[in-house]
Amino acid sequence: MNSITELIRRAESTLAASGIAEPRREAMSLLGLALKKDKTFIYSRPEHIPSTPEIAVFDSFLERRSLREPLQYIAGVQEFYGLEFDVTPDVLIPRPETELLVERGLAILRESGGEDICEVGTGSGCIVVSILHELPGVRAIGLDRSPDALTIARRNSEKHGVSERLQLMESDVFDGLSHETFDVIVSNPPYVPAADMAGLQPEVRDFEPRLALTDDSDGLSIIKRIVEHAPRHLKRQGYLILEIGFNQSEAVVGMFDTKLWTAPELAPDLQGIPRIVSARMI
Repeated sequence: MNSITELIRRAESTLAASGIAEPRREAMSLLGLALKKDKTFIYSRPEHIPSTPEIAVFDSFLERRSLREPLQYIAGVQEFYGLEFDVTPDVLIPRPETELLVERGLAILRESGGEDICEVGTGSGCIVVSILHELPGVRAIGLDRSPDALTIARRNSEKHGVSERLQLMESDVFDGLSHETFDVIVSNPPYVPAADMAGLQPEVRDFEPRLALTDDSDGLSIIKRIVEHAPRHLKRQGYLILEIGFNQSEAVVGMFDTKLWTAPELAPDLQGIPRIVSARMI
């Protein structure tokens, strides 16, 4: 008989052998997904025997995770800034440090009273949708090179009731825009250097979209394009806010022309790494 206890024990062993860091916790999460039950049920009913179809679903989830597919893609969702976002392998999985980008954008918009924003590389839409959800008076355009990512962003905008204020557009950086200008431009661009890709965790390297991770160069080329071309799409005293990678702050700050921008401000993540850079047009 396959009780919850026995299923978790078996899954824990399988996941540990695959190099999963917290195999018991993940085994319980996978079983909860398969049974469509919360953690309380899993903890409190160790003797419960799932049905044969439920065990089959669990085994399929377990196989996927043992191959290092991210749990978020198996679940199809990820929490971000207090909201649940649909995620698929077409989009980057939202990360906690990116919430700092949302917080900085919200603070600037509240202080300035700005109403128009643009996100470059919108992916799942987690950044722009979170901002629109917090600020009902704001409108936005979300740009992405991937039509499949835009489909997910549209789904998330509808899920959280902001679709009427969000225009989604297929675009390589700003190429899809004409003369539109914004109070704030935000972006979490592909900043992983190509040379670092091989060293990433399998969950990231093998499953998340390469287009959203790296510029296939030094990790700075797309950031440079955004900084160079943002002025033509910002209103007077508009802001550009970027998420950047490890050891990139000096190079990125140096991209801002002091004749056009105020001195860029840096904000660290929880590890103390400069993660968010923001600057205002003079």
